[in-house]
Amino acid sequence: MRYFLEFSYNGKNYHGWQIQPNGITVQEMLEKALSTLLRKEIKVIGAGRTDTGVHAKQMYAHFDVDESLDVLVLQKKLNSFLPADIAVHDLFLVDDEAHTRFDAIERTYEYWITARKNPFLTYAAYYLKYDLDVEAMNDAAKLLFEFKDFQCFSKSNTDVKTYFCDVKEAYWKYDGEKLVFTVTADRFLRNMVRAIVGTLLDVGKGKISKDDVKKIIESKNRSKAGVSVPAHGLYLVKVKYPSSITK
Repeated sequence: MRYFLEFSYNGKNYHGWQIQPNGITVQEMLEKALSTLLRKEIKVIGAGRTDTGVHAKQMYAHFDVDESLDVLVLQKKLNSFLPADIAVHDLFLVDDEAHTRFDAIERTYEYWITARKNPFLTYAAYYLKYDLDVEAMNDAAKLLFEFKDFQCFSKSNTDVKTYFCDVKEAYWKYDGEKLVFTVTADRFLRNMVRAIVGTLLDVGKGKISKDDVKKIIESKNRSKAGVSVPAHGLYLVKVKYPSSITK
């Protein structure tokens, strides 16, 4: 039987999602908790990879077991067993072939920026002491709808078959003192969101124009795009699946 696990985590103390040889990861913590509670080795497969320090408000992973589970009891035990910075929100039975990574049809990320020093946002948002032209940044963000190939925003030497992504929304908006960039696509490349944000911030600072961003995307050259902004301001906030995956 295959189960989907919906959870969230603060990435500050983790070396990303995927298990690493040197460093604690979220995947490792979940597998240890499930294996201990179910008294057998459990391997989980996540909806994607988040880098060191990146957070997730909504993430999914799936795992297989031989017997039916009392999902409410297991969810409660997991939340008691896991550290305070990982929380399980749902656990449900799915079709045997359902896959958290390959069946996801949309993913949404947010990137948080604050222009004012705030001790409660130190590890939650990127503190940037610049006056930004948000209107110009939003205008440049619309270019993401005109292209499919985003190799210029991909981490170099990444083993992927295609750099094509279908971006469905991309905009900047103030949320109190935070400036938040929201972007939704069917898939994302390694480091893509942080590179997009870094490039759009260059627009907001007046360093480059919208036309420059267009040329950067057309170049397919990572070195021409902006720097990758710090990981601690990035959040995976939503993963969407077709309703047909559940039993």
